[in-house]
Amino acid sequence: MGIFKKKDQPDMVVKGPQAETLGQAFGITRTVVRPLEESDIQLRPDRIGKYFRKYLNRFVFVEFSNDFIEKSKAKDLLRGVPIPLRKKEVKEFAGGYGIDFLVLAENMTWVMGCDPHFKYTKCYAEILKKLYNKKLEEGMLREGRDAAERGEYDNACIHFRATLCINPEYLHGMYSYARVCREMYMASNNEEYVGRFKAEALDWFELLTETHPRFAQGFYYLGYMYLNMGLYGKANIAWHEFLRFTKNNKDRKEIDKRIKQITHPVIIEDGCLKISTGRYDEGLEILKPYLDSQYNDWWPLYYYLGVGYANKGKVADAVSAFKKVLTMNGSHLETMKELANIYELQGDKTNWKKYTEKIKLIEEAQEKDHKKQLAETQKEDKRLEIEEPKPAEPVNLDEPEEDEQGAQAASAVQATSKDEEEKKTIVKRLGQK
Repeated sequence: MGIFKKKDQPDMVVKGPQAETLGQAFGITRTVVRPLEESDIQLRPDRIGKYFRKYLNRFVFVEFSNDFIEKSKAKDLLRGVPIPLRKKEVKEFAGGYGIDFLVLAENMTWVMGCDPHFKYTKCYAEILKKLYNKKLEEGMLREGRDAAERGEYDNACIHFRATLCINPEYLHGMYSYARVCREMYMASNNEEYVGRFKAEALDWFELLTETHPRFAQGFYYLGYMYLNMGLYGKANIAWHEFLRFTKNNKDRKEIDKRIKQITHPVIIEDGCLKISTGRYDEGLEILKPYLDSQYNDWWPLYYYLGVGYANKGKVADAVSAFKKVLTMNGSHLETMKELANIYELQGDKTNWKKYTEKIKLIEEAQEKDHKKQLAETQKEDKRLEIEEPKPAEPVNLDEPEEDEQGAQAASAVQATSKDEEEKKTIVKRLGQK
């Protein structure tokens, strides 16, 4: 995962004295390489493709005559490959009228972007590269950004996905794709849709920082995504990487402030992690001082203290901590299960029964709510697969160019109002005014 290596990932990280270059030793060139099955959009699982396949219904597929193929620079690639046409273009095609190849290129772009796994995606990518070279990626990117500025997120997303079919490591394609996926989930209330697009945005911000580790804006957004997931340690690392490479003073001041705000949450998270991995003494030593701090209203602090106390045999302290959790989060099942377990071991049947009955009631209510929510989500999700969305809030995805070595961009991407809302939420979460 991004700057954190997956446990099952092949050992492809090169750092320290054995690094091949000085740049790798300092982590300023690519040092993490994922398998193609994880990094190539044509090979990796497509978690959001189902929302774009409806656009494939616009096309029919035809093969060109040998005469047409012979006149093309891509004739060797065109043979046996059906080309997508829209309905109005079929009439022109059947009537013998010429069709501009730029129109066909746009059609191929849509098909590739809708379904990178489509049978002829690889053929289309090779045909277009043969005809347009690097200008192709820039054109697709421009079309996508223009669509994003109109609030046409599906259109934008499809074009960015197509750029990644042409070049899976295209910096601006990766960045724009991750950004628009982020905007799309922030604009939706559908649980499944949000989950799929959030996972896609996170994955591509991580891939971006792995592939282009000098590109600061990737770390900027990755840090915010980690923070919204409550992963303070990862946010801290991502933002320190951002500060290494950014040249934008405004963003530097913003992230300096964010890092200071999460100093203690990072420490608390580390204490919780130590307890969850059985290092109870270390975890308790870290967490106990925060009982007399501004974070004393964080229920997870008391939950992990309770787990630590229980495993150290300090039952009274554990019970006190767990009951404190329930004053702040009255339906936290894991806390109730911990208390039920303690009372069962103590032979306190009254309290054991009290908490086991509460657990049963809450689980039944949650299951009922889950089924209702699931039914509503599935209904809405099916609609999203069929209907074309209305334009959303426009967003500017432009960012400065980098040189061939991937030198850091000189200025930051303008934050959208959605970004500002997210930042306000984060400040509130951190207990800041």
